[in-house]
Amino acid sequence: MMAALPSKSLESLYDSPLKPWYSQDLSPLFKACFPEHHTELIGGATEPLYTPWEHNQPAKIYYTQDYYRSALHEIAHWCIAGAERRKQEDYGYWYAAEGRSAEQQLQFESVEVRPQALELLFCAAVAHDFYVSCDNFEAEGDEQAFQANVWAEAQRMLKGAIPPRGLQWMRALQHAYGMRQVDKAQLQKVWRH
Repeated sequence: MMAALPSKSLESLYDSPLKPWYSQDLSPLFKACFPEHHTELIGGATEPLYTPWEHNQPAKIYYTQDYYRSALHEIAHWCIAGAERRKQEDYGYWYAAEGRSAEQQLQFESVEVRPQALELLFCAAVAHDFYVSCDNFEAEGDEQAFQANVWAEAQRMLKGAIPPRGLQWMRALQHAYGMRQVDKAQLQKVWRH
């Protein structure tokens, strides 16, 4: 059974399916999908960043440049973060830049499995190619194991474990892009490895 669309404003936002894939289309869709969360989706950043609501200013999800996948990825983090995490800059997580040690890479991958699995579902909802990102060209980790973990988590989510905001966003994407269903077959169509 398909979840109901979040609001009437979302239903009327687009008269026909969006043409993939312009990141600028995601901001009004996000705003219409989550008006009660007072959170803005903003492109053009040098690096992604989440800043919480503060001094009557809405929370902000910044994504890199105008990269569509960056927007989907940062939204996935937001959809997973609980209320306490959303009160902290970057949800209270650390970030080590390029050149991580093997231990740091494993730590990075442990917190990235769920967001990347959810991002895969979002990509399937808009028929956009998905590549797992180790975010470290010098990585010493096991990229194939990380890919397998992301795939397995996406399958688990499909069986009823999608976080509520993630499900709401996936349904909004499906509606906006005219995608009928997100299932294992659709994931396989967008999975690129």
